[in-house]
Amino acid sequence: MSRLHKYARGRSKSRKPHFTGELEDFGVAKEEIERLIVDYARKGYSPAQIGQILKDKHGIKSVRHATGKRVVKILEEHAMKPVIPSDLLDLIKKAVNVRKHLEQNHKDIHNKRNLALIESKIWRLVRYYRDNNKLPASWKYDPETAELLIKGNA
Repeated sequence: MSRLHKYARGRSKSRKPHFTGELEDFGVAKEEIERLIVDYARKGYSPAQIGQILKDKHGIKSVRHATGKRVVKILEEHAMKPVIPSDLLDLIKKAVNVRKHLEQNHKDIHNKRNLALIESKIWRLVRYYRDNNKLPASWKYDPETAELLIKGNA
């Protein structure tokens, strides 16, 4: 499969090692893991940050193998699911930062193109999430109000 906005056709990517152990190998009960996830979500951490903290501090390599559910699914069960998916939010943050850069550096043509590519990815993701009912049908990305959106989710 080829890359988005590139001519390259590479497939190199990181893969998780094959899981061969038992669920009891984690040494932490499922309920305790879910409690940790909810506690970290209340502190304002994103699902990706929660997974990283669980791996680094608590030695839980994979929440999905330990509990049978992903972090976002656990947050959804506790009514703490993020309104905007994290990959979309990260792209919006990147677009806001590039816009700030372009305000200071008008002639930076490389980042003008980069901004166009980032916003293309954003619109593609928004269309995907609206079609799959993960965003409301009326949700729309507006570059002018994106900075306010980022501050509201920070």
